[in-house]
Amino acid sequence: MPKHPIIIDNDTAQDDCVTILLALTDPAADLRAITTVAGNVPFDRQVANAQMTLSVAGQLGKVPLHLGCRQPMMRPWVSAEDVHGDGSGGLDIELDPDAISEEHAVDALIRITAEQPGEVSIVAIGPLTNIATAVVKDRRFVDNVKSLYIMGGSNNGRGNVTAAAEFNFYVDPHAAQIVMDAGFHDMHIVTWDPVTIRDATYSRARYEELTSVDTPIARFFAKVCDTTLSFNESVGIDGSTHPDSITLAALLHPEIVLEEGRYRVDVDTQSELTMGYSAMAWDKFGTEANAHVPERLDGEAFYSMLEQMLQTQSTPSRPIHGLDA
Repeated sequence: MPKHPIIIDNDTAQDDCVTILLALTDPAADLRAITTVAGNVPFDRQVANAQMTLSVAGQLGKVPLHLGCRQPMMRPWVSAEDVHGDGSGGLDIELDPDAISEEHAVDALIRITAEQPGEVSIVAIGPLTNIATAVVKDRRFVDNVKSLYIMGGSNNGRGNVTAAAEFNFYVDPHAAQIVMDAGFHDMHIVTWDPVTIRDATYSRARYEELTSVDTPIARFFAKVCDTTLSFNESVGIDGSTHPDSITLAALLHPEIVLEEGRYRVDVDTQSELTMGYSAMAWDKFGTEANAHVPERLDGEAFYSMLEQMLQTQSTPSRPIHGLDA
């Protein structure tokens, strides 16, 4: 099976952790680095969550971890702690300072993609601050990236942080629009609505089937996802949502993309009412498409990937407090 060299740019909480685990356990993935960006939870909490995720897979210190932008470009940071809690279900770890690279995430993104132009893909599953900053800092970056897979926005549908906006695009809409305008040759956007809430959401019964396996990774998965599942149910979403990890899966296993369209995607940066809204224009409007947007994904095939991931045996690199409680 050919391996896909990837960098995961994320705001490590809940499904970001699942995405990293999928990249560490799927034979199709060659994870070159993890970069962090301000998003779901306080930045230092993200660092701990990332180290715990690497540790539970026995990979702490083996995959470079680069810290990135701690604030959106022009707006105050907004968290999703009401949805994810601390993003780890109360788990904790004694940090390993040697497992954190001194190289800034933006510089790492630029360097790694420049070392093998056209070979390394980026999976961006948090706000796009790091990606936009790399675009501005080095205009060659866009050409050096093989593919950019983004979790963000909705296909002219409902948001999840406001009526109009999905969280990642809302937190840093200016960065998102820079990325939309940048000219990436192969950009894919996996949306919240309709794809995630239809194809990457699993009922509590199916979630409990997933987490019935007794492995460190399965116990970790349950801890990091339980809080979000309970929140989802409280707002009428019937299950555990996995927008980030299915974005990676779409890159690694493109056969799960059952339908997709080509759209010109733009993100609103002007109106407080619709800040972060993703307008997706189809060919009727005469605009040049800038993104592939999946319209239907194979949720059953992805569920099988999660099952396989959770059955993977591992020896944690260092103790994770609360994992066995």
